[in-house]
Amino acid sequence: MPDTEWPIIPVALPADSRVSTIYRQPFLADAYTLRLPAGTSDDPEQLARLMFSQQAPWVNRLMRLRDVVVSLFGLKTTSELVNADDARIAFFKIYERRAHEIILGENDKHLDFRLSVLCREVDGAPQVVVSTVVHCHNLLGRNYIRLIAPFHRMVVRSDLRRAAQAGWPMAA
Repeated sequence: MPDTEWPIIPVALPADSRVSTIYRQPFLADAYTLRLPAGTSDDPEQLARLMFSQQAPWVNRLMRLRDVVVSLFGLKTTSELVNADDARIAFFKIYERRAHEIILGENDKHLDFRLSVLCREVDGAPQVVVSTVVHCHNLLGRNYIRLIAPFHRMVVRSDLRRAAQAGWPMAA
């Protein structure tokens, strides 16, 4: 299936998403949507698990580099997050489950972030919307986000594209 069959479109934070109200003035807020094939599961947890299990090798290399750098500042590494004693998808903590949305994220000393995977229909067509909001606590958090924002956007698009290429799970 060529890339044109699953265009990933930047959109405003969905008003019906919990992440749109989590932080009063997020330092970073973005959202991307992708049309899903008819009959795709509308279970956001199932879609999130697929998305974050299909990461490209370059994303894994980038995360290893990130871990080396952030450990110098005493920030949480992905291995610390993966091994935490709470419910997670990949290294993201599950904060909230709703019928058509799951909220993931993490809190650290430099920033807090939340990521939403929202399933919805627009004009009768199923969509998934991945939204991210970030609240920075200090200068380290703001500089960190300035540095990683372009990579974050590439990773989100890559995760959506790879999940589409792998094939979205069908509804039961």
